[in-house]
Amino acid sequence: MRKSLYKNIAALATGLVLLSGCDNYLEENPDNRVELNTPEKAAQLLTNAYSSAGYTFTEWMGDNVTFTTGTTKLTEHVQLYQWEDVTSINQDTPANFWTSTYDAIAHANEVLAIIDQLPGDQARKDAVKGEALLTRAYGHFMLVNLFGKHFNEETADEDLGIPYVEEPETEFIKKYDRLSVEEVYNKIEDDLLDGLELVDESFYANSGKYHFSRNGALAFASRFYLYKADYTNCVKYSSEMLGADPDVFLKDIQTLLSESANPEDFIRSFADPTDQSNLLVVRNVTNFPVSVGFWPDQTLLRRIYNNNPWSTDDVRTSLNYPIFVRGNNGLALAKYQFLFERTSLTSNVGLYYTIMPAFRGEEVLLNRAECYVFQNRVSQALADLQVLVNKRYSGNRVINTQTLRNYYQTTNDRLNIFYFILDERQKEFMHEGLRWLDIKRFQIEVTHPLADGSTISLDADDDRQVLQIPQAAIDIGGLKPNPR
Repeated sequence: MRKSLYKNIAALATGLVLLSGCDNYLEENPDNRVELNTPEKAAQLLTNAYSSAGYTFTEWMGDNVTFTTGTTKLTEHVQLYQWEDVTSINQDTPANFWTSTYDAIAHANEVLAIIDQLPGDQARKDAVKGEALLTRAYGHFMLVNLFGKHFNEETADEDLGIPYVEEPETEFIKKYDRLSVEEVYNKIEDDLLDGLELVDESFYANSGKYHFSRNGALAFASRFYLYKADYTNCVKYSSEMLGADPDVFLKDIQTLLSESANPEDFIRSFADPTDQSNLLVVRNVTNFPVSVGFWPDQTLLRRIYNNNPWSTDDVRTSLNYPIFVRGNNGLALAKYQFLFERTSLTSNVGLYYTIMPAFRGEEVLLNRAECYVFQNRVSQALADLQVLVNKRYSGNRVINTQTLRNYYQTTNDRLNIFYFILDERQKEFMHEGLRWLDIKRFQIEVTHPLADGSTISLDADDDRQVLQIPQAAIDIGGLKPNPR
């Protein structure tokens, strides 16, 4: 019977060690062994298969921010804002995301190595195995989309991807090779489809949204196939998730506002696991909700949200929508609950963290609408977008081809709908990190103002759209760096 020692899980190919204090199991005595001898214990281990690091730090690289005065700006914040290779391994950095995510993958691999050998109910074991496969696939998916080029069918077999780790770590520093983007995507797809066949949230005890449910897995499939430009499969899995009434999977912001006694109530409701729009909810250790880094100012926020055919009707920035000041001129939408975990009951030292949705129904709906555009299914794309418009714009607004022609000043209906979808994605996922992935997908140029009034730009085809892998992965792990 294989025994798993939590302390030994984290030895990864990158040569990076885990940041101290992030996981309580790192503090266990080496003799305090945990034997994975039941499906229940394996399921408990999988709570660590979801990366503790988010990718909201990419917001500082994108076009959702401007130069903000009065906020704390660490070296890594400035480096991200100026598209420089980040040297820090602190929270909210590429290196931290790399390390934390490979650590999460290591937990999934420990479970996958033992689950078929365990006694117990087969359905329960299948559910645990399905979740482990999905977490492994999702971790690698986010890694390859940050540290590799966006999937391009013509070049994916040559573009540098990432190591795809499928076995438990048995060496302190194991050498890996970077697979191509295509090879990584193929392995992700295998794990994703196998996981979809097995996942069963009925075994989650009152914590389903903190694990991959069937709908969460379908949302992952929707994103995966959209990024792969496999529009048929994206529509297939999106439609299975959304069902006949996609409206129920979108947040009703106006109702949430009316039912919230204060901004804190609204923030808690945003990531509420009982909200049907939240398909997978995760805990991220991050300083992002604090007054650090770079944020949109009032001018930028208005320009983004007023970029629609109906001007000021967007309820996401209505007078009642809580918006918080960051520094002197930065503004933050009410999305993140500001939480703090102390290292002990009597300590004032600890880590900031937040609870956030990793997948939302709004994304799945927009994914499907985008696919409909590329499939030349204009009426179906407009029907999906009308569902979103009903929830995001006041005044009973109607979206149709003529409205979009008038606004975007072209007669190309598919192009107009695509523009509208891209604009809505920017608004809907503000502060969530997805905008950077859209910038990569469509090679959007980004310009940032600096303190002296000058500007810097990241061109559409700049190599720096791909994050540099951690220096330790290069120096110790022997991995090939991304070109610069």
